[in-house]
Amino acid sequence: MEAGIVGLPNVGKSTLFNALTEAGAEASNYPFCTIEPNTGVVKVPDSNLHLINRFIPTERLLPSIVRIMDIAGLVRGASKGEGLGNKFLSHIREVDAVLQVVRCFEDENITHVDGSIDPIRDIETIETELLLADLEAAETALYKTAKIARSGDKEAQIRAKLLEQCVTALQEGKPIRSHGFSDPEEVKILKSFGMLTAKQVLFITNVDEADLEAGSSAHVEAVKAYAEANGGKVITVCAKIESELAELEPEDRMEMLESLGMKEPALDKVVRAAYHLLGLQSYYTAGPKEIRAWPIRIGTRAPQAAGVIHGDFERGFIRAEVYSIDDMVAYKTEAEIRAAGKLRVEGKEYVMQEKDVVHFLFNV
Repeated sequence: MEAGIVGLPNVGKSTLFNALTEAGAEASNYPFCTIEPNTGVVKVPDSNLHLINRFIPTERLLPSIVRIMDIAGLVRGASKGEGLGNKFLSHIREVDAVLQVVRCFEDENITHVDGSIDPIRDIETIETELLLADLEAAETALYKTAKIARSGDKEAQIRAKLLEQCVTALQEGKPIRSHGFSDPEEVKILKSFGMLTAKQVLFITNVDEADLEAGSSAHVEAVKAYAEANGGKVITVCAKIESELAELEPEDRMEMLESLGMKEPALDKVVRAAYHLLGLQSYYTAGPKEIRAWPIRIGTRAPQAAGVIHGDFERGFIRAEVYSIDDMVAYKTEAEIRAAGKLRVEGKEYVMQEKDVVHFLFNV
């Protein structure tokens, strides 16, 4: 599962990517500084690991990870091949969710491809190109699928109906994600279409230090209103500050955060939001060697969750012994959890929940 950082040139994508991943991608003041996408692996900040560790001593804590791709900047006309349009669209098609960086800061030393700061115009530039690319793809797919559906093919009829809904939304200038598809089977089929505007979006408003201290700005509020109307979420960061924080030692980092009135780097919120945007959640295993968070899709059943650890765990799954982190806080030890009857024995149909701590029993 991978999230892609997108945006116009010179909005702070690569600066943000470097702060997230410490990957050292080039970040310069000219369009298309990023051409081939950079990919990094980011640890998901997780206070639950430290909470479990209060009660279970261990040698190491291992958080879940999420993959982030820094994609080339897009310009108007990308859907027709302008700039790096074809590359941009192919790279964004590969990711599972979109982190769209929106410039909300003024800086005469950093050029803007359109000459002025207007975050809604910038968002609409990208959204329009994605909508146009999706509309062309959806109309082509509908034409082919409708011919098969007329022969009585049931699956083709379902796909044609969904494509009709997609085409209608796109012709109205609405991203597919705003349609509100919720039926699991529809969502599965929809994903097979590979539509760009069906992907979940997190808008990252990149502000200057003054707006960060103020808590918001007119630009940020405009983006929030846009996101609410078009099926997206918003997190505000100052990529310049986050880049400086990422280079500091932990003690110096905490001192700088305190001086800024922040409890944690804003990028921690971005990573957690990206993790959930991808439809992921964590369960935990805990012992003297390690306490570890394991990433799974929301709605995953116990055997498949066990398979994330090792394929043999899934093939030979017998049962799962499960308790919640809240139970650990209440009863302090696994022995007391068991004595209180809070340790549950779950079978193959159990759907994993957030905060589950699990022991899997298997036999192969």
